[in-house]
Amino acid sequence: MKTILLLGVGRSTHTLIKYLVNYANIANIKIVFADQYLNEFIQQYLENSNIEFMQLDINNDSLRRIQIAKSDLVISMMPPRFHLVVAKDCIRFRKNLITASYVSQEIRELHESAKKANIIILNEIGLDPGIDHISAMDVIDRLKDEGARISVFKSFCGGLIAPESDNNPWNYKFTWNPRNVVLAGKSGAVYLKNDNIKEFTYSQVFSNLEKVVVPKYGEFESYANRDSLHYQKKYNLTAATTIVRGTLRKVGFSNAWNVFVQLGMTSEDSTQEIISKTKFDNYIKELNNPDITEKMNYIDLFNPKHKNLIFASPADYLMQILQQKWSLEDSDKDMIVMQHKFEYYLGNQCKHLTLSMVVKGDDNIQTGMAKTVGLPVFFACKLILDEKISLKGVRIPIYKEIYKPILAELAQEGITFVKS
Repeated sequence: MKTILLLGVGRSTHTLIKYLVNYANIANIKIVFADQYLNEFIQQYLENSNIEFMQLDINNDSLRRIQIAKSDLVISMMPPRFHLVVAKDCIRFRKNLITASYVSQEIRELHESAKKANIIILNEIGLDPGIDHISAMDVIDRLKDEGARISVFKSFCGGLIAPESDNNPWNYKFTWNPRNVVLAGKSGAVYLKNDNIKEFTYSQVFSNLEKVVVPKYGEFESYANRDSLHYQKKYNLTAATTIVRGTLRKVGFSNAWNVFVQLGMTSEDSTQEIISKTKFDNYIKELNNPDITEKMNYIDLFNPKHKNLIFASPADYLMQILQQKWSLEDSDKDMIVMQHKFEYYLGNQCKHLTLSMVVKGDDNIQTGMAKTVGLPVFFACKLILDEKISLKGVRIPIYKEIYKPILAELAQEGITFVKS
Protein backbone atom coordinates (compact mmCIF):
# COMPACT_ATOMS: atom_id res chain seq x y z
CA MET A 1 0.00 0.00 0.00
CA LYS A 2 1.41 3.38 -1.03
CA THR A 3 1.40 6.25 1.45
CA ILE A 4 0.81 9.96 0.83
CA LEU A 5 1.98 12.37 3.53
CA LEU A 6 0.16 15.71 3.59
CA LEU A 7 1.98 18.32 5.67
CA GLY A 8 -0.33 21.15 6.71
CA VAL A 9 -4.14 20.95 6.86
CA GLY A 10 -5.34 24.54 6.77
CA ARG A 11 -8.45 26.00 5.12
CA SER A 12 -6.98 25.89 1.62
CA THR A 13 -6.58 22.10 1.85
CA HIS A 14 -10.25 21.21 2.45
CA THR A 15 -10.98 20.20 -1.15
CA LEU A 16 -7.62 18.45 -1.50
CA ILE A 17 -8.35 16.41 1.65
CA LYS A 18 -11.84 15.48 0.47
CA TYR A 19 -10.47 14.15 -2.83
CA LEU A 20 -7.50 12.41 -1.21
CA VAL A 21 -9.82 10.54 1.16
CA ASN A 22 -12.00 9.38 -1.72
CA TYR A 23 -8.89 8.38 -3.68
CA ALA A 24 -7.59 6.40 -0.71
CA ASN A 25 -10.70 4.23 -0.77
CA ILE A 26 -10.65 3.69 -4.53
CA ALA A 27 -6.93 3.07 -5.03
CA ASN A 28 -6.10 1.46 -1.67
CA ILE A 29 -3.81 4.34 -0.70
CA LYS A 30 -2.90 5.32 2.85
CA ILE A 31 -3.14 9.03 3.65
CA VAL A 32 -1.32 10.56 6.62
CA PHE A 33 -2.38 14.08 7.56
CA ALA A 34 0.22 15.87 9.67
CA ASP A 35 -0.15 19.17 11.46
CA GLN A 36 0.39 20.74 14.86
CA TYR A 37 -3.34 20.66 15.50
CA LEU A 38 -6.23 18.34 14.72
CA ASN A 39 -9.21 20.27 13.40
CA GLU A 40 -12.86 19.28 13.06
CA PHE A 41 -12.63 18.94 9.31
CA ILE A 42 -9.99 16.21 9.62
CA GLN A 43 -11.74 14.52 12.53
CA GLN A 44 -14.66 13.38 10.37
CA TYR A 45 -12.39 11.22 8.19
CA LEU A 46 -10.41 9.39 10.85
CA GLU A 47 -12.80 6.43 11.09
CA ASN A 48 -11.55 5.42 7.65
CA SER A 49 -8.91 2.70 8.07
CA ASN A 50 -6.78 4.24 5.30
CA ILE A 51 -6.67 7.67 6.96
CA GLU A 52 -4.38 8.66 9.79
CA PHE A 53 -3.61 11.91 11.59
CA MET A 54 -0.43 12.64 13.43
CA GLN A 55 0.50 15.67 15.46
CA LEU A 56 3.72 17.02 14.02
CA ASP A 57 5.89 20.03 14.70
CA ILE A 58 7.69 20.51 11.40
CA ASN A 59 10.78 21.64 13.32
CA ASN A 60 11.03 18.22 14.99
CA ASP A 61 13.72 16.88 12.66
CA SER A 62 13.65 13.25 13.75
CA LEU A 63 9.86 12.84 13.66
CA ARG A 64 9.57 14.71 10.36
CA ARG A 65 12.22 12.51 8.75
CA ILE A 66 10.64 9.32 10.03
CA GLN A 67 7.32 10.24 8.44
CA ILE A 68 8.87 11.32 5.13
CA ALA A 69 10.96 8.14 4.95
CA LYS A 70 7.81 6.03 5.42
CA SER A 71 5.95 7.84 2.61
CA ASP A 72 5.84 7.38 -1.16
CA LEU A 73 4.81 10.96 -1.92
CA VAL A 74 4.91 14.13 0.19
CA ILE A 75 2.59 17.11 -0.29
CA SER A 76 3.65 20.23 1.59
CA MET A 77 0.86 22.76 2.09
CA MET A 78 2.72 24.49 4.87
CA PRO A 79 3.93 28.12 4.77
CA PRO A 80 6.68 28.47 2.13
CA ARG A 81 9.44 28.98 4.70
CA PHE A 82 9.14 25.31 5.70
CA HIS A 83 9.43 23.81 2.22
CA LEU A 84 13.22 23.80 2.17
CA VAL A 85 13.72 21.41 5.09
CA VAL A 86 11.01 19.15 3.69
CA ALA A 87 12.58 19.22 0.21
CA LYS A 88 16.01 18.30 1.58
CA ASP A 89 14.50 15.35 3.45
CA CYS A 90 12.66 14.25 0.30
CA ILE A 91 15.95 14.25 -1.61
CA ARG A 92 17.65 12.35 1.22
CA PHE A 93 14.99 9.64 1.23
CA ARG A 94 14.23 9.78 -2.51
CA LYS A 95 10.59 10.82 -2.14
CA ASN A 96 8.66 12.92 -4.65
CA LEU A 97 7.38 16.26 -3.36
CA ILE A 98 4.52 18.59 -4.38
CA THR A 99 3.99 22.17 -3.20
CA ALA A 100 1.64 24.92 -4.35
CA SER A 101 4.17 27.66 -3.54
CA TYR A 102 6.46 29.77 -5.67
CA VAL A 103 9.90 28.26 -6.19
CA SER A 104 12.37 30.00 -3.89
CA GLN A 105 16.01 30.40 -4.85
CA GLU A 106 16.94 27.85 -2.17
CA ILE A 107 14.56 25.27 -3.63
CA ARG A 108 15.74 26.04 -7.16
CA GLU A 109 19.30 25.23 -6.12
CA LEU A 110 18.19 21.68 -5.27
CA HIS A 111 17.46 20.87 -8.92
CA GLU A 112 20.54 18.74 -9.61
CA SER A 113 20.33 16.98 -6.25
CA ALA A 114 16.68 16.11 -6.93
CA LYS A 115 17.59 14.74 -10.37
CA LYS A 116 20.34 12.58 -8.88
CA ALA A 117 17.81 11.28 -6.34
CA ASN A 118 15.51 10.47 -9.29
CA ILE A 119 12.62 12.48 -7.83
CA ILE A 120 10.51 15.42 -8.91
CA ILE A 121 9.93 18.43 -6.68
CA LEU A 122 6.86 19.90 -8.36
CA ASN A 123 6.07 23.44 -7.22
CA GLU A 124 3.58 26.15 -8.21
CA ILE A 125 0.72 23.72 -8.83
CA GLY A 126 -2.11 25.48 -7.01
CA LEU A 127 -4.22 28.38 -8.30
CA ASP A 128 -1.84 31.29 -8.75
CA PRO A 129 0.75 29.97 -9.20
CA GLY A 130 -0.67 26.83 -10.76
CA ILE A 131 -3.79 27.06 -12.88
CA ASP A 132 -2.37 30.27 -14.32
CA HIS A 133 0.69 28.32 -15.58
CA ILE A 134 -1.12 25.34 -17.03
CA SER A 135 -3.85 27.35 -18.75
CA ALA A 136 -1.44 29.92 -20.18
CA MET A 137 1.06 27.34 -21.43
CA ASP A 138 -1.70 25.38 -23.14
CA VAL A 139 -2.55 28.46 -25.22
CA ILE A 140 1.06 29.57 -25.73
CA ASP A 141 2.18 26.17 -27.01
CA ARG A 142 -0.86 25.86 -29.27
CA LEU A 143 -0.36 29.32 -30.79
CA LYS A 144 3.32 28.63 -31.39
CA ASP A 145 2.45 25.33 -33.07
CA GLU A 146 0.26 27.36 -35.41
CA GLY A 147 3.19 29.64 -36.21
CA ALA A 148 1.96 32.62 -34.18
CA ARG A 149 4.18 35.32 -32.72
CA ILE A 150 2.83 36.40 -29.32
CA SER A 151 3.34 40.10 -28.66
CA VAL A 152 1.17 40.67 -25.58
CA PHE A 153 0.51 38.44 -22.59
CA LYS A 154 -1.51 39.63 -19.59
CA SER A 155 -2.69 37.46 -16.75
CA PHE A 156 -4.95 38.49 -13.88
CA CYS A 157 -6.25 36.57 -10.88
CA GLY A 158 -8.15 37.37 -7.70
CA GLY A 159 -9.74 35.60 -4.77
CA LEU A 160 -12.95 37.57 -4.23
CA ILE A 161 -16.41 37.33 -2.73
CA ALA A 162 -19.26 36.08 -4.94
CA PRO A 163 -21.87 38.73 -5.86
CA GLU A 164 -24.59 36.95 -3.87
CA SER A 165 -22.46 37.17 -0.70
CA ASP A 166 -21.08 40.65 -1.31
CA ASN A 167 -22.54 42.73 1.51
CA ASN A 168 -19.89 45.26 2.50
CA PRO A 169 -18.65 48.46 0.79
CA TRP A 170 -15.18 47.00 0.15
CA ASN A 171 -16.72 44.23 -2.00
CA TYR A 172 -14.18 41.92 -0.41
CA LYS A 173 -13.78 39.20 2.22
CA PHE A 174 -10.87 36.99 3.21
CA THR A 175 -10.69 33.81 1.18
CA TRP A 176 -6.96 33.28 1.72
CA ASN A 177 -4.36 33.90 4.40
CA PRO A 178 -5.30 37.34 5.82
CA ARG A 179 -1.67 38.17 6.48
CA ASN A 180 -0.83 37.74 2.80
CA VAL A 181 -3.62 40.14 1.88
CA VAL A 182 -2.46 42.80 4.34
CA LEU A 183 1.14 42.57 3.15
CA ALA A 184 0.36 42.33 -0.59
CA GLY A 185 2.49 44.53 -2.81
CA LYS A 186 5.32 44.93 -0.28
CA SER A 187 7.98 43.94 -2.81
CA GLY A 188 6.73 46.44 -5.36
CA ALA A 189 6.07 45.47 -8.97
CA VAL A 190 7.84 45.34 -12.31
CA TYR A 191 6.53 44.40 -15.74
CA LEU A 192 7.05 44.92 -19.46
CA LYS A 193 4.81 47.30 -21.39
CA ASN A 194 5.38 48.22 -25.03
CA ASP A 195 8.99 47.05 -24.73
CA ASN A 196 9.59 49.33 -21.74
CA ILE A 197 10.21 48.10 -18.21
CA LYS A 198 7.76 49.61 -15.75
CA GLU A 199 8.80 49.49 -12.11
CA PHE A 200 6.77 50.57 -9.09
CA THR A 201 7.64 50.82 -5.42
CA TYR A 202 5.25 49.61 -2.75
CA SER A 203 3.91 53.15 -2.33
CA GLN A 204 3.05 53.25 -6.06
CA VAL A 205 1.55 49.78 -6.62
CA PHE A 206 -2.05 50.55 -5.61
CA SER A 207 -2.29 53.77 -7.61
CA ASN A 208 -1.26 52.21 -10.93
CA LEU A 209 -4.23 50.14 -12.00
CA GLU A 210 -5.61 48.44 -15.09
CA LYS A 211 -9.29 47.88 -15.88
CA VAL A 212 -10.31 44.26 -16.48
CA VAL A 213 -13.75 43.26 -17.76
CA VAL A 214 -15.00 39.71 -17.17
CA PRO A 215 -18.05 38.60 -19.18
CA LYS A 216 -21.19 38.28 -17.02
CA TYR A 217 -19.33 39.61 -13.95
CA GLY A 218 -18.50 43.14 -14.98
CA GLU A 219 -15.57 45.40 -14.31
CA PHE A 220 -12.63 44.76 -12.01
CA GLU A 221 -9.33 46.51 -11.38
CA SER A 222 -5.87 44.99 -11.32
CA TYR A 223 -2.71 46.07 -9.55
CA ALA A 224 0.62 44.66 -10.77
CA ASN A 225 1.77 41.49 -9.00
CA ARG A 226 5.47 41.17 -8.12
CA ASP A 227 7.99 40.62 -10.93
CA SER A 228 6.36 39.81 -14.28
CA LEU A 229 9.62 39.96 -16.22
CA HIS A 230 10.82 36.43 -15.48
CA TYR A 231 7.72 35.05 -17.22
CA GLN A 232 9.28 36.07 -20.51
CA LYS A 233 11.84 33.30 -20.04
CA LYS A 234 9.58 30.95 -18.07
CA TYR A 235 6.90 30.94 -20.79
CA ASN A 236 9.40 31.41 -23.63
CA LEU A 237 7.74 34.66 -24.72
CA THR A 238 10.87 36.08 -26.31
CA ALA A 239 8.98 38.12 -28.91
CA ALA A 240 6.54 39.66 -26.43
CA THR A 241 6.69 43.40 -25.87
CA THR A 242 4.12 43.43 -23.07
CA ILE A 243 4.02 40.96 -20.16
CA VAL A 244 1.88 41.85 -17.16
CA ARG A 245 0.57 39.82 -14.22
CA GLY A 246 -1.86 41.39 -11.81
CA THR A 247 -4.11 40.82 -8.81
CA LEU A 248 -7.84 41.47 -9.24
CA ARG A 249 -10.10 43.42 -6.92
CA LYS A 250 -13.47 45.08 -7.39
CA VAL A 251 -13.28 48.67 -8.58
CA GLY A 252 -12.48 51.11 -5.76
CA PHE A 253 -10.69 48.65 -3.49
CA SER A 254 -7.15 49.68 -4.41
CA ASN A 255 -7.64 53.42 -3.93
CA ALA A 256 -8.97 52.80 -0.45
CA TRP A 257 -6.29 50.22 0.42
CA ASN A 258 -3.66 52.71 -0.69
CA VAL A 259 -4.64 54.86 2.28
CA PHE A 260 -3.34 52.17 4.64
CA VAL A 261 -0.13 51.89 2.64
CA GLN A 262 0.55 55.62 2.55
CA LEU A 263 -0.13 56.03 6.27
CA GLY A 264 2.19 53.18 7.28
CA MET A 265 -0.66 51.03 8.56
CA THR A 266 0.66 47.89 6.85
CA SER A 267 4.08 48.18 8.47
CA GLU A 268 5.44 45.14 10.32
CA ASP A 269 7.69 47.33 12.47
CA SER A 270 6.86 46.49 16.09
CA THR A 271 8.27 49.84 17.25
CA GLN A 272 5.96 51.85 15.00
CA GLU A 273 2.75 53.10 16.54
CA ILE A 274 -0.59 53.23 14.77
CA ILE A 275 -1.49 56.62 13.31
CA SER A 276 -3.71 58.79 15.51
CA LYS A 277 -7.41 59.07 14.81
CA THR A 278 -7.08 62.81 14.22
CA LYS A 279 -4.36 62.43 11.58
CA PHE A 280 -6.27 59.59 9.95
CA ASP A 281 -9.54 61.53 9.82
CA ASN A 282 -7.79 64.61 8.40
CA TYR A 283 -6.15 62.50 5.70
CA ILE A 284 -9.48 60.98 4.67
CA LYS A 285 -11.13 64.40 4.69
CA GLU A 286 -8.46 65.84 2.39
CA LEU A 287 -8.99 63.01 -0.10
CA ASN A 288 -12.61 64.12 -0.44
CA ASN A 289 -13.63 60.75 -1.89
CA PRO A 290 -17.08 59.53 -0.74
CA ASP A 291 -16.29 55.92 -1.71
CA ILE A 292 -13.13 55.84 0.41
CA THR A 293 -14.95 57.55 3.29
CA GLU A 294 -17.70 54.90 3.21
CA LYS A 295 -15.16 52.08 3.20
CA MET A 296 -13.23 53.52 6.14
CA ASN A 297 -16.40 54.15 8.14
CA TYR A 298 -17.26 50.49 7.68
CA ILE A 299 -13.86 49.33 8.97
CA ASP A 300 -14.24 51.63 12.01
CA LEU A 301 -10.54 51.47 12.86
CA PHE A 302 -10.64 53.54 16.00
CA ASN A 303 -13.61 51.95 17.74
CA PRO A 304 -12.83 51.82 21.49
CA LYS A 305 -13.42 48.04 21.51
CA HIS A 306 -10.19 47.61 19.52
CA LYS A 307 -8.16 48.73 22.53
CA ASN A 308 -8.31 45.13 23.74
CA LEU A 309 -6.43 43.88 20.66
CA ILE A 310 -2.84 42.74 21.11
CA PHE A 311 -0.60 45.22 19.31
CA ALA A 312 2.41 43.59 17.65
CA SER A 313 2.72 45.99 14.70
CA PRO A 314 0.46 48.29 12.65
CA ALA A 315 0.00 45.49 10.08
CA ASP A 316 -0.98 42.99 12.76
CA TYR A 317 -3.40 45.46 14.35
CA LEU A 318 -5.04 46.17 10.99
CA MET A 319 -5.28 42.47 10.21
CA GLN A 320 -7.08 41.72 13.48
CA ILE A 321 -9.67 44.41 12.78
CA LEU A 322 -10.18 43.27 9.19
CA GLN A 323 -10.66 39.67 10.30
CA GLN A 324 -13.68 40.86 12.27
CA LYS A 325 -15.08 42.66 9.23
CA TRP A 326 -14.04 40.49 6.30
CA SER A 327 -14.44 36.92 7.55
CA LEU A 328 -16.66 34.59 5.55
CA GLU A 329 -20.03 33.83 7.10
CA ASP A 330 -21.30 30.24 7.11
CA SER A 331 -23.46 30.72 4.04
CA ASP A 332 -21.00 32.88 2.11
CA LYS A 333 -19.61 31.85 -1.25
CA ASP A 334 -16.26 33.09 -2.47
CA MET A 335 -15.32 33.53 -6.11
CA ILE A 336 -12.08 33.00 -8.01
CA VAL A 337 -11.61 35.07 -11.15
CA MET A 338 -8.76 34.54 -13.61
CA GLN A 339 -8.26 36.05 -17.03
CA HIS A 340 -5.56 35.76 -19.72
CA LYS A 341 -5.23 38.24 -22.57
CA PHE A 342 -3.17 37.49 -25.67
CA GLU A 343 -2.29 39.57 -28.68
CA TYR A 344 -0.51 37.68 -31.42
CA TYR A 345 0.37 37.74 -35.10
CA LEU A 346 -0.30 35.09 -37.71
CA GLY A 347 1.67 36.38 -40.63
CA ASN A 348 0.85 40.09 -40.76
CA GLN A 349 -2.57 39.68 -39.18
CA CYS A 350 -2.94 40.83 -35.56
CA LYS A 351 -5.36 38.82 -33.45
CA HIS A 352 -6.66 39.01 -29.89
CA LEU A 353 -7.72 36.27 -27.50
CA THR A 354 -9.23 36.65 -24.03
CA LEU A 355 -9.89 33.66 -21.76
CA SER A 356 -11.76 34.01 -18.47
CA MET A 357 -12.38 31.57 -15.63
CA VAL A 358 -14.80 32.04 -12.75
CA VAL A 359 -15.12 29.46 -9.96
CA LYS A 360 -17.46 29.85 -6.99
CA GLY A 361 -17.29 28.06 -3.67
CA ASP A 362 -20.07 25.88 -2.32
CA ASP A 363 -19.90 27.42 1.17
CA ASN A 364 -17.27 28.76 3.58
CA ILE A 365 -15.60 25.33 3.85
CA GLN A 366 -15.54 24.03 0.27
CA THR A 367 -14.50 27.41 -1.06
CA GLY A 368 -13.57 28.33 -4.58
CA MET A 369 -10.09 29.00 -3.26
CA ALA A 370 -9.85 25.51 -1.73
CA LYS A 371 -11.07 23.98 -5.01
CA THR A 372 -8.69 25.84 -7.29
CA VAL A 373 -5.69 25.35 -5.01
CA GLY A 374 -6.42 21.76 -4.01
CA LEU A 375 -7.58 20.13 -7.22
CA PRO A 376 -4.42 20.78 -9.29
CA VAL A 377 -2.36 19.42 -6.37
CA PHE A 378 -4.55 16.32 -6.21
CA PHE A 379 -4.38 15.64 -9.94
CA ALA A 380 -0.59 16.10 -9.90
CA CYS A 381 -0.46 13.65 -7.00
CA LYS A 382 -2.25 11.00 -9.07
CA LEU A 383 0.03 11.57 -12.07
CA ILE A 384 3.14 11.08 -9.94
CA LEU A 385 1.86 7.98 -8.16
CA ASP A 386 0.83 6.50 -11.50
CA GLU A 387 4.34 7.29 -12.83
CA LYS A 388 2.97 9.37 -15.68
CA ILE A 389 5.44 12.22 -15.19
CA SER A 390 8.93 11.46 -16.49
CA LEU A 391 10.47 14.79 -15.47
CA LYS A 392 12.85 14.87 -12.51
CA GLY A 393 14.38 17.71 -10.54
CA VAL A 394 12.80 20.99 -9.41
CA ARG A 395 9.93 21.78 -11.79
CA ILE A 396 6.84 23.89 -12.30
CA PRO A 397 3.84 22.76 -14.42
CA ILE A 398 4.77 24.35 -17.75
CA TYR A 399 5.34 21.03 -19.53
CA LYS A 400 2.71 19.27 -21.65
CA GLU A 401 3.01 15.96 -19.82
CA ILE A 402 1.91 17.80 -16.67
CA TYR A 403 -0.49 20.49 -17.80
CA LYS A 404 -2.45 18.58 -20.46
CA PRO A 405 -3.86 15.84 -18.19
CA ILE A 406 -4.45 18.26 -15.31
CA LEU A 407 -6.40 20.66 -17.52
CA ALA A 408 -8.52 17.73 -18.71
CA GLU A 409 -9.21 16.67 -15.11
CA LEU A 410 -10.10 20.23 -14.11
CA ALA A 411 -12.53 20.44 -17.02
CA GLN A 412 -14.28 17.33 -15.69
CA GLU A 413 -14.77 19.27 -12.44
CA GLY A 414 -16.25 22.24 -14.29
CA ILE A 415 -13.16 24.42 -14.02
CA THR A 416 -12.73 25.82 -17.54
CA PHE A 417 -11.95 29.03 -19.40
CA VAL A 418 -14.41 30.86 -21.64
CA LYS A 419 -13.28 32.75 -24.74
CA SER A 420 -14.43 36.31 -25.36
